Amino acid sequence: MDTPLTLLTCLPFLAIALLYACAGQAGASGYIAVMALLGYAPESIKPTALILNTLVSLVVSWRFVKDKHFDWHLFWPFALGALPLALLGGYLTLPQQWFEYLLGVLLLIAGGLSFLRKPAAETQPQAPRRSVACAWGALIGLVSGLTGVGGGVLITPLLLFFNWSGVRTAASVSALFILLNSVVALIGHWSATSFYLPEGIGALAVMAVAGGLLGARLGSRVLAHETIRTLLSVLLILAGIRLVAF
Repeated sequence: MDTPLTLLTCLPFLAIALLYACAGQAGASGYIAVMALLGYAPESIKPTALILNTLVSLVVSWRFVKDKHFDWHLFWPFALGALPLALLGGYLTLPQQWFEYLLGVLLLIAGGLSFLRKPAAETQPQAPRRSVACAWGALIGLVSGLTGVGGGVLITPLLLFFNWSGVRTAASVSALFILLNSVVALIGHWSATSFYLPEGIGALAVMAVAGGLLGARLGSRVLAHETIRTLLSVLLILAGIRLVAF
């Protein structure tokens, strides 16, 4: 059964959305960890994470694009590869234990990459070849569809590690990438299985969007680049440890 909706249940979703949005993320990995911890019905976790991800990534995308951090030429090859595979991944359903371990390991890898800085990272960023971006997008799209995350937790560390973009550009590309992948994965999931959502999903959505609006403003205008990078790394590693170890 689902955990009864209380203020204490809602507040973690507000906090997760705020923290993740600072780094251009929508928070799906955090929502999944919290829902697993609070005992939400397993069949409700993936669709709930995708819905919250869609809403939060929408407001985060709007803020970062509005503040002129977005790079279309960097974005579209990743999206082109990702969207068909995100649809396939959304259609498929992993056993719960595989689901949690796969997502946890990926988050730990992504968090570790975010802490690493290659010597060339201080030079002018250079976008990858379109074929490379499309291939990476396809892999991330499949994983995002399978796990219910939008892929931002994977694409942002990738962009920064290989110096394919600056921090705020990576955040803006990630936000729109999450939005499109989440919508497509949600469609795939909806077409494959009965759609089960927890009681009080509306209240959770309101809290998540509120946190996303505030976090996106902080990340786009206030926080320093290194602060955003460190925040992203810590969030990914903590969420990964939670899913793998418990």
